[in-house]
Amino acid sequence: MEYNFKEICGKFAAEGEYESCERYGEGHINATYKLTMRQGGKAVRYILQQINTRLFTDVDKLMHNIELVTSFCRASVIKRGGDPMRECLNVVPTKEGKSYLNYAGKSFRMYVFIENAVTYQIVRDARDFYESAVAFGNFANLLADFDASQLYEILPDFHNTKKRYENFKRAVDRDICGRKAQVQREIDWMEKHSDLCGKIVDKIAGGEIPLRVTHNDTKLNNVMIDAATGKALAVIDLDTVMPGSLCYDFGDSIRFGCNSAAEDEADLSKVHFRLDLYKTYLEGYLSAVGDFITKAERENLAMGAVLMTYECGMRFLTDYLENDVYFHTTREGQNLDRTHTQMRLADEMLENFDSLQKLADVR
Repeated sequence: MEYNFKEICGKFAAEGEYESCERYGEGHINATYKLTMRQGGKAVRYILQQINTRLFTDVDKLMHNIELVTSFCRASVIKRGGDPMRECLNVVPTKEGKSYLNYAGKSFRMYVFIENAVTYQIVRDARDFYESAVAFGNFANLLADFDASQLYEILPDFHNTKKRYENFKRAVDRDICGRKAQVQREIDWMEKHSDLCGKIVDKIAGGEIPLRVTHNDTKLNNVMIDAATGKALAVIDLDTVMPGSLCYDFGDSIRFGCNSAAEDEADLSKVHFRLDLYKTYLEGYLSAVGDFITKAERENLAMGAVLMTYECGMRFLTDYLENDVYFHTTREGQNLDRTHTQMRLADEMLENFDSLQKLADVR
């Protein structure tokens, strides 16, 4: 569908006169555009996004979360003398003071464009991974005093591993496409490690691990890197900010970033858990997260890595049993290959678990 971007952008409190609006970035969830305005001969740029309302069905709740988190981050950056235009996302309201715009049955939002910054789709070297750890540790630090109970669960039970296990068992029992018999080994592995499911959710429920703001998509491509210095600037893509545990965000970064191969690698001889990158990420994360992290959180960072890997493998296997309806696939058996990589990674993490905990210097 073609949109009148000049008209859309004119409804936001953006500075200057409209010049252009063009597709931008490599995101697959929302449609993202780079808006250029002209003010006094100078280009002023913004990010315009059409929100995917098929996935995010309640835009009011989605933007409620983003508004609260970005406002708090901005205040925290200012308080410590940083640059709020580069070190956090800034929502541009509509001229009516709303956080998003309804236009032609679609929902749009706008952010200030972070200049002279880049994102990377893959880890080029250990330094990139370290900086992503600094970014997500800093994100947690900025929100250390934020009351996470103010946030809605945009994706309910997203990291409730107990619920994920119930969904998995239901998929096994239903066996809607007759695949159960060929994946009995994988099913047995998931059941064997089912004691992992309550390791963090039970501690949150019991108050041992505090409820924090979690990003829930802690990949390198959601970190803005200063183009000149290579240093982390800000965390972006806040659609999935929700209440949860720091261990989830830490663990998902490790699950994704410490794999020696692709997530869907069919040759398991290439798949290994990279302890060197785990050390790199842990060092960066702890350097930035600050002293507010509790002993219980620190003790469970390694468990977060194991748990997120187990949970993701279980989700891939569940989807395979349900005929590949959730995760996008491009070939037969892709979700099963993804399951296998997560199983291999989790096994190697568990083999080295004592060492992983010691690296966090738990005392």
